[in-house]
Amino acid sequence: MQHVEMLIEALPYIKRFAGQTMVVKYGGAAMLDESLKAAVMQDIALLHYVGLQPIVVHGGGPEVSDAMARMGKTPQFVSGLRVTDSETMEIVEMVLAGKTNKGIVAHLNQQGATAVGLSGKDGNLIVAEQETSKGDIGYVGKVVQINPQLIHTLTRDGYVPVISSVGIGRSGESYNINADTAAAALAAALHATKLILMTDVEGLYRDFSDKSSLISTLTLDEARLMMSSRQIDRGMIPKIESCITALDGGVARTHIIDGREPHALLTEIFTDEGIGTMIYDPAREEINE
Repeated sequence: MQHVEMLIEALPYIKRFAGQTMVVKYGGAAMLDESLKAAVMQDIALLHYVGLQPIVVHGGGPEVSDAMARMGKTPQFVSGLRVTDSETMEIVEMVLAGKTNKGIVAHLNQQGATAVGLSGKDGNLIVAEQETSKGDIGYVGKVVQINPQLIHTLTRDGYVPVISSVGIGRSGESYNINADTAAAALAAALHATKLILMTDVEGLYRDFSDKSSLISTLTLDEARLMMSSRQIDRGMIPKIESCITALDGGVARTHIIDGREPHALLTEIFTDEGIGTMIYDPAREEINE
């Protein structure tokens, strides 16, 4: 009976989101733990089969660092961004657009969701230029344009796109882009209903040392205020920035969820209680009602 009640609870959400695009940034522990990875792949396949249009964007920092170590290179970071010289960029592209991307595709295909692996270079999907706000850290990119036509073609034909966060420059050069940033830009360009960022914490806290201070919902203005008043932990800053970017770009709601929780995606999308932190714009909610 409990299983039936869960399905009934999910029904209005399935009806509400049928045919709508959701961008899922896949990363953190859920990429490294095999049981968590299997649960995420099942969730994405289920979303696909009940009529939603999931778009997967992924990073893969630990795998890149491992590959660099095997090649005798020591990873360096500035403000959380990987210093990316030309040799490191080759490693990033080899790992993200190759091994990691195709591994995710294979897992989704095993679950019955026909997935296609892409990088931002395919179809000029993610056009980037050098990120210079942190000084010269090499081929680290910021998104300047999204060309979503290829994604529309794939989803229309029933495929699940899986996109690595490698962008292409105006002269054909490759750029390493933060996966949260890439996911936010794609979500805005695709007019997604939701942007969901998977991470390794329960969500956003008012005080990270106080686990009872978890914020379940936050308005766009409140998120801006917390950013400007520096109330947000350094590791969470790129995620909140990405949520703000997505909301400003027209995404209806953004979510930061704990990827260490099995089936976190389904819990967030298909249950009343949800999980993690939702950031939204009340003004847009009123327009959509």
